[in-house]
Amino acid sequence: MKLAVVGGGSTYTPELIDGFARLRDTLPVEELVLVDPAADRLELVGGLARRIFAKQDHAGKITTTTDLDAGVAGADAVLLQLRVGGQAARNQDETWPLECGCVGQETTGAGGLAKALRTVPVVLDIAERVRRANPDAWIIDFTNPVGIVTRALLRAGHKAVGLCNVAIGFQRKFARLLEVNPSEVHLDHVGLNHLTWELGVRLGGPDGENVLPKLLAEHGDAIADDLHMPRRLMDRLGVVPSYYLRYFYAHDEVVRELGTKPSRAAEVAAMEKELLEMYGDPALDEKPGLLAKRGGAFYSEAAVDLAASLLGGGGSPVQVVNTYNNGTLPFLPDDAVIEVQARVGHEGAAPLAVPALDPLYAGLIANVTAYEDLALEAALRGGRERVFRALLAHPLIGQYDYAEQLTDRLIAHNREHLAWA
Repeated sequence: MKLAVVGGGSTYTPELIDGFARLRDTLPVEELVLVDPAADRLELVGGLARRIFAKQDHAGKITTTTDLDAGVAGADAVLLQLRVGGQAARNQDETWPLECGCVGQETTGAGGLAKALRTVPVVLDIAERVRRANPDAWIIDFTNPVGIVTRALLRAGHKAVGLCNVAIGFQRKFARLLEVNPSEVHLDHVGLNHLTWELGVRLGGPDGENVLPKLLAEHGDAIADDLHMPRRLMDRLGVVPSYYLRYFYAHDEVVRELGTKPSRAAEVAAMEKELLEMYGDPALDEKPGLLAKRGGAFYSEAAVDLAASLLGGGGSPVQVVNTYNNGTLPFLPDDAVIEVQARVGHEGAAPLAVPALDPLYAGLIANVTAYEDLALEAALRGGRERVFRALLAHPLIGQYDYAEQLTDRLIAHNREHLAWA
């Protein structure tokens, strides 16, 4: 089995490598290719990756290349984890929206739209080259904004499934609080990428006992602290929102906070510099502890599980993924991309039925889906007016004066990445 990781020079790649090494029985990788245009980073990350495999006695071969076509040739699956424009572009996404009093974040609001506009054309080019090299290869997308990027891939006819680590993070957290094995915890996880709620936490399987009320009663304070939301909100809702919902439920508070500290991109850039220095140490043969602060917890386990199921191996039959709605949420079009539990196999992902949604959640999902429709059109076809319409539709913006100002700033800060600009 051959896998390729596009964006393999990321400082987060050693987490993925560690997962491949530890979970070799689930996903027996024979060849792993790290693909990245940054040859200097690739050399450092690739060296550590080989040492991790060697330390854990993994017989798989790890190679690196800056040549995308050569790297994906013959791959059974291709994982996408790229960041167009790097941390510098992310830093801009997180700062210029604040000038208009709007949240600055890499996947939500105006910053998220900027990332989508930069990313979708690049991902579609990569996917087309993967299809030419091996039309049967699966594409696993971890590149944000996952929902919009996955929808672009599916609309273009690619064999693609989107993946996020929010659900597995909740699964592991709840398992720890309940003192059970994570495999026993199944989530009623419903919504869009970075816009989800845990409506239930079930033990033993999708139809198991719902212990969410018990979790909230006994551990509500700890869960609320992790999410930086008040305990009373979860008690009133009776569900656990993802931490991305804080941008919606406490928007103005978050904007004030973001204006008083360095951007997350600046923090990550400093970590990356330190991590790359560590990776250059020939004595290092395991992922360093600092990597846990980089973000993306449990991504490796989720990626291995998904790849194994898609390639006919020993992955879990039910996983939380991003895929076509196909009637699952009846208030959305079939070709909307939702994030829910799905049955995953070699033919792809089929969403499981979900309970009827309270209008409190369904309304926001529908609103953000409309924004994503317009965002994808702007990413595919370009043009200032399409950018403006997407921003005007976003529930965190929604005022024409803000939309006008943000449109100008978005184009000014991303002109080098927008062919039409």
